[in-house]
Amino acid sequence: MKNLSLLLLLISCSSLFGQTLDREFEDLVQAGRKGAQRRMAFVTNANTYNYDVTYHRLRLTVDPTELLVSGEVTTKYIAKENLNSVTFDLSDALDVSTVKQRGIDLTFTRSGNNELIVNLPVTQNINVLDSLSINYSGTPPASGFGSFLIDEHNGSPILWTLSEPFGAMEWWPCKQDLVDKVNNIDVYITAPSQYMSVSNGLEQSRISNGNGTTTTHFKHNYPIPAYLIAIAVSNYQVYDQQGGLGTAASPFFPIVNYMYPETAAANIASLQVTPGIINFFESAFVPYPFRNEKYGHCQFGWGGGMEHTTVSFMTAGNSGGYTRSLIAHEMGHQWFGDKVTCGSWKDIWLNEGFATYLASMVIQNFDGEAAFVSDKSAMITSITSNTGGAVYLTDTEATDVNRIFSSRLSYKKGAMVLNMLRFKLGDTNFFQGLRNYLNDPELAYGYAITSDLQGHLETTSGMNLTEFFNDWVYNQGYPIYNITANNLGDEQAKITINQSQSNASVNFFEMPVPIRLTGNGGQELDLVLENTTNAQQFIVNVPFTVTGVVFDPKKDIISKNNSATLSATTFELESKVVIYPNPTTSIVTVAMPRSIILEKCTVFNALGQKVEEFKTNILSVDELAAGMYTLEVITSEGRILKKFIKK
Repeated sequence: MKNLSLLLLLISCSSLFGQTLDREFEDLVQAGRKGAQRRMAFVTNANTYNYDVTYHRLRLTVDPTELLVSGEVTTKYIAKENLNSVTFDLSDALDVSTVKQRGIDLTFTRSGNNELIVNLPVTQNINVLDSLSINYSGTPPASGFGSFLIDEHNGSPILWTLSEPFGAMEWWPCKQDLVDKVNNIDVYITAPSQYMSVSNGLEQSRISNGNGTTTTHFKHNYPIPAYLIAIAVSNYQVYDQQGGLGTAASPFFPIVNYMYPETAAANIASLQVTPGIINFFESAFVPYPFRNEKYGHCQFGWGGGMEHTTVSFMTAGNSGGYTRSLIAHEMGHQWFGDKVTCGSWKDIWLNEGFATYLASMVIQNFDGEAAFVSDKSAMITSITSNTGGAVYLTDTEATDVNRIFSSRLSYKKGAMVLNMLRFKLGDTNFFQGLRNYLNDPELAYGYAITSDLQGHLETTSGMNLTEFFNDWVYNQGYPIYNITANNLGDEQAKITINQSQSNASVNFFEMPVPIRLTGNGGQELDLVLENTTNAQQFIVNVPFTVTGVVFDPKKDIISKNNSATLSATTFELESKVVIYPNPTTSIVTVAMPRSIILEKCTVFNALGQKVEEFKTNILSVDELAAGMYTLEVITSEGRILKKFIKK
């Protein structure tokens, strides 16, 4: 999601977008933080945990010229325990006239804490399905995001809703924690006939009521959380497109765009990228999650966009059309955020980090590698503008909208962590892991937390990612690398990697390190070195004399203030022989230039006693006890001693 604060309602449209995409991104996310602060006192409502919602029918009567809503919401629900009452989240600003169950009036109370408490006539037993119909009306609160707002565009009125994170209760009775998804919904919007109504799912009918109003019926048959249910009403012009790869197993589906007439031409031009982007995402991940219905965009009055399921609410840029980055970001949420939704606001990066990275992948796919590298570089610059900050939120941070919607951490650092996972695992494992994550029956059309993603990536790759997630997701900061290269002769070079950390929460960032060695005449050699310890040394084969060293040329690692230098120092045998890994659990490798011949390796314990002898450079130390050892290496150029630790 990207949103705009009420402040931006007071300034001209030309100021909504900066001169660069990064500025646009920052402005929109910052505005979103400002808008929602009021609501974060409502983080969870334990009083709604004792039932599961299975269905909502919303019958709403609205007029885009009036800040009013009236309606009847029917909810089917299953008791998770024996119930004598049912609690709904509903703003105290909205009045309830009746609550009925099978046509019988029920009594109810208001707690004064934005709750509606319905008293049941008899105990509803656990696992029993029942329903309630609530009639209500009133003026939704006009603070915070303004979850239900009216405005004008070019003299025409518009009404829209935006409920993330806790605004749904401000315009309809619901259950809005991240613990329950509604299996399916029907939305009936009655509004003046000169306007067009918009909601989730497929339009079923548009019927004139003969009194100057029209009722439009939308049906959405996929699980959906309350905060992603939305409506809009204005004098929209509709532009239809077609999405999908169009195979026999996955047919085409409609893309329905609702636009202001005065900006329709510019929007139609900008929307031409939509089918290509959605086809790209289908190819990279899984089919569009709501293929039996639609995708689309609905223009509304705030800067940025909101990923309402099947219809992203969007604001055009200063050119009058949507930006490609915004189209890609909000569309990406349909997979990451709408199909699989973050299970807590501490895991918000599973929504926003993914959507940001998918927009970056669009740059890679449509504009090429150089543009992709530039985009990653801009994200790294933003991430490292502060020495701290984790992707995963603490309990306290999860009540702070500024922190939840942090563009630096939830969006950009989340995106670059995904890029580093892709780099570490390789494209095959990375994308298969994400496909498995999206298709997991326990997660698909439900909720996920960070450990769910980790588990799928580990299963697919066979790697243990605990260290990675601890360093890059749960803890803070970034590494600062110092890389030194030395020519050893005989077409070999030694590379030494030193690292310091920006934040004390991580003592070492283990990561494959990409390095480019350059030579005369444009010669290049790209290497990836598995850096697990500080001052780690590697001897590599290079088919040319190294004249330069470049760290992370494709910007795959979050880091800052790095240095990469070529040393002209002539080293003795001590410097030419390298052992790794150190510490080790099972294997020690002895590396040296090919011009040096290994004769024998002998291992001595801390008492100076000989414990092992080898004639090869691969030493198996599985059976050694944990501790410090001395390795004597006899070569054609002499004898040296190296220390290593067996863990």
